[in-house]
Amino acid sequence: MSLRSKTGACAVAATLLLGGCATGPNANPQDPLEPLNRAVYQFNDGVDRAVVKPVATVYRDTLPSPVRTGVGNFFGNLRDAWSALNALLQARPREAAENFMRFNVNTVFGLGGLLDVATEMGIERTTLDFGHTLGRWGVPSGPYLMLPLLGPSTVRDTAALPVDSQADPVGGLDHIATRNSLQVLRITDKRASLLGAGEVLDQAALDPYSFMRDAYLQRRQSRIGPVAPEERYDQ
Repeated sequence: MSLRSKTGACAVAATLLLGGCATGPNANPQDPLEPLNRAVYQFNDGVDRAVVKPVATVYRDTLPSPVRTGVGNFFGNLRDAWSALNALLQARPREAAENFMRFNVNTVFGLGGLLDVATEMGIERTTLDFGHTLGRWGVPSGPYLMLPLLGPSTVRDTAALPVDSQADPVGGLDHIATRNSLQVLRITDKRASLLGAGEVLDQAALDPYSFMRDAYLQRRQSRIGPVAPEERYDQ
């Protein structure tokens, strides 16, 4: 099953689950499906510890830092193009222009995005997706959802996943082996970049699930409104 099919299936499944899960009197108002979400979180954590994290650790320890930086830059450059379109849809001309410039500069002068020339030139990055766009125009986030394998989300962001996946140039590749290899590389590189943060979370957070949920919801909400310079982000 392709990534597009998986994201579409997750969106449908999440909608169906909303009607079938009871909520308790002490439930977090943003997380009425907490028992189900915690079960999915435990599943995701098990997969991460058994497969994803070990692979990411080998990736980090084996490949030189410049190579890993180039991989991260390449996928970040692809995100810039989609971010530019979403900024345009959100009536944010400055962010749209900057992301569009970043994509063109890095594609042309950065060897297809392997080098982040735009950052060296001082061109800001503002990562946006279709979930942000829906929120910008008043669509409520809905309950928090923990999606199998995909991680933290909300009803709104889950509904936006099929649109984001359709716009993903990697997911749109016809050559299955190349597409799957790039998807695995992207996941591995992203997880490798979070290894340090994950270790801190495991040591510092009494309840990693609640910490992840609250951080996700706060970060998503902070990125719905107008973006000030101090609120720029690249993840």
